[in-house]
Amino acid sequence: MPRKVWTAGDVLAAADVNTYLGDQVISVFADAAARDASITSPLHGMACYLQDTNALELYDGSAWAGGGDITSVVAGTALTGGGTGGDVTLNVDLAATTAAAGIASFVTDATTARTLTTAADEGKTLQFTSGSATVVTVNASTDFTVGARVDIIADGAGELTIEADGATIKAAETSTTTGSFTIGAQYSAATLLCVATDEYRLIGNVAVV
Repeated sequence: MPRKVWTAGDVLAAADVNTYLGDQVISVFADAAARDASITSPLHGMACYLQDTNALELYDGSAWAGGGDITSVVAGTALTGGGTGGDVTLNVDLAATTAAAGIASFVTDATTARTLTTAADEGKTLQFTSGSATVVTVNASTDFTVGARVDIIADGAGELTIEADGATIKAAETSTTTGSFTIGAQYSAATLLCVATDEYRLIGNVAVV
């Protein structure tokens, strides 16, 4: 039935009370059995709340439906689960999400040696914190995607060196496949940008060793 609005002087008939007031509110029942005993002839669109399952259910014209389970989901591979009940688990690829938003994943490294790789370092921000001299190596296995970058922060007290080992690094008027560059004093930073296969530009506060 459609919603009805009364005006002053209208007669409130018993049928109006039953239809507009009784059948179009959310009734609360202890459980489904109590509801079925009370509402023996439900109408399409009626709603009720069941206290035992904390579920809001609607009558779809042939049965009461609703509850807490998701019975039909159209989604990609990030939504997993199965069966007809239980919980739905949503697995979010945080790295992909932050990359899409333009936010680099942050990695803290307290070691003194690291060889950059596509899987571990491409698109990341690396914060090196060792108090000792630290060497970051770029070689053929680094194999960044052209256009990809890694930001490197020298937060440790030890000197941070970027070393070419087969790959080409160009910076500070120097192109080398075997040389090294230092990032300036503590808290300085640089960016390593892949401009071609196995070729990189080192941008920032750097100097040739």
